[in-house]
Amino acid sequence: MAGAKARQVVLATSGGKDSTMALQALLKDGVPVSGLLTTLTEGYQRISMHGVRHSLMQAQADALGLPLHEVWIPQNCPNQVYEERMARAVETLAEEGCDAVAFGDLFLEDVRAYREEKMAGTGLATLFPLWGMDTRLLAESFIDQGYRATLVTVDPKQVPAELAGRAFDRTLLADLPPGADPSGERGEFHSFVWDGPIFRRPVEVRAGEVVLRDGFYFADLLPAGHQATT
Repeated sequence: MAGAKARQVVLATSGGKDSTMALQALLKDGVPVSGLLTTLTEGYQRISMHGVRHSLMQAQADALGLPLHEVWIPQNCPNQVYEERMARAVETLAEEGCDAVAFGDLFLEDVRAYREEKMAGTGLATLFPLWGMDTRLLAESFIDQGYRATLVTVDPKQVPAELAGRAFDRTLLADLPPGADPSGERGEFHSFVWDGPIFRRPVEVRAGEVVLRDGFYFADLLPAGHQATT
């Protein structure tokens, strides 16, 4: 991998399955990963789009033994504001000695091109350790290796709403409708990983309520023992 020469790599992550597998691939190739980069929404205190609580994302980073670099954006964030805040975060990473940012994208050419365009001129390389992998084999490998994840966001226009809150396992793969990507690469669903081979310890979670917001179903995950108030 070209990124193997990098002195310091930060992985852009949502806390989900593909991010976790990208991290595993980097570590397996001997790439020195020094931290995780994630975007959170102000007011909600949650991972943008996925709706995972900030406390759980921090717990996941701790369980992986990596620092969490947070980019906070406003609610209903305009794309210009998102890009400005992300650019500042990347600038800070570069000042701290980061050489590259890695992403868990699989095959969406437009998404990759967008990331490469925005990173151009920053002095940081872009790495895509999962690029081109068969998404069903990737999903099955994730399950077979013993990773544990829960679907936290579901697009009901692509997959059944009832999948929100389900474990990401082979039964779920069998329940996906024809045409749905097994890894959810087209936004069919998003997940939160709470245990697996590269975790130092599980992130103890329990299921909360499932809500419909902005056309998506969100399954609220709670830290074990936490009493939901919102």
